[in-house]
Amino acid sequence: MALTLYVDAPRWHAHLEGVRDTHPGLVPVIKGNGYGLGVARLAAASSALGLDTIAVGTYREIPVAAAEFAGTVMVLTPWRPSEDPEHVVHGDHVVHTVGRLEDLEALCARPGTRVVLERLTSMRRHGFSAAGLRQAVALWAERGGVRLEGVALHLPMLAAGSGQSHMPEVERLMTDVVAAGVPVKQVWVSHLSDSELATLATRYLDFELRPRMGTGLWLGDRGALAVRARVLDVHAVERGDVFGYRGRAVPSRGHLLVVSGGTAHGIGLEAPTGGSRLRDRALRVARGGLDAAGFVRSPFSVGGKPRLFAEPPHMQASMLFLPRGVRPPAIGDEVDVRVRFTTTDVDETVLV
Repeated sequence: MALTLYVDAPRWHAHLEGVRDTHPGLVPVIKGNGYGLGVARLAAASSALGLDTIAVGTYREIPVAAAEFAGTVMVLTPWRPSEDPEHVVHGDHVVHTVGRLEDLEALCARPGTRVVLERLTSMRRHGFSAAGLRQAVALWAERGGVRLEGVALHLPMLAAGSGQSHMPEVERLMTDVVAAGVPVKQVWVSHLSDSELATLATRYLDFELRPRMGTGLWLGDRGALAVRARVLDVHAVERGDVFGYRGRAVPSRGHLLVVSGGTAHGIGLEAPTGGSRLRDRALRVARGGLDAAGFVRSPFSVGGKPRLFAEPPHMQASMLFLPRGVRPPAIGDEVDVRVRFTTTDVDETVLV
């Protein structure tokens, strides 16, 4: 009764090596559910790639990652005195992100602590303003104590094919970095395209770029990854037959298929979408209409076609409706599942 992720190991590792070889200074991002592959597995893969630094999302992810990776661990969430697990974070292997003067001042009292100063971008999530960055560098020069590792820029993601570019913003931010007199010429960047990285490298020859990458690295070759659900039961049904938790009636003759994978795995849970185009809105309206009628397309495919949920997914299993004429798979067979890896927790990962 498993939702299983199958990884074509040779193909996946070849992809990882290709990304490493074309992105000098690469810093793998390993956070959350490990992009569906697990934090420990990604940390071990980073070690095998011979990289010197990884980035995790929170301090609580450090122990699992550090158990498989002996190099530097950068924490993307800014350091706060009130959430300081001291026994974990104050070692030579950890780099803290700092975006407030009061936090930098507190860390200056811990000699040897490694920090990056985050410059606020148009995301407006964390970081110093241009003036704040100058003040931070001045404070560091006066107080010392911490080991400065450079500046971090966490940029928004741009829609593929939109024609937009980060370069106008990045150049403004780099001007602020130069004006602040940051003495360490390392810039840790997120969400820049390959062409933007190349352009930035040619314009700022005295800086070392450290691209932080998650999705493009771990999930960049989706053909190397496949999620499949086990068929747990198959029931032939006639129109009007009652089924499920809510006592719904079958709309026509066919089969009910019970498969592994439910809300506990992230199946049927949808993250908010950022789509604002007319087509995106039309699709949301269409999905809402299907839901109101009791017909919602599931991520499970049978016979090469996505099938409908018979009712909302259960915690660890889902019920699908196959209309008459569709040959049902046998109990014990597996069916393909289309998932969002960052919100899916599989039962088992198999390297093939």
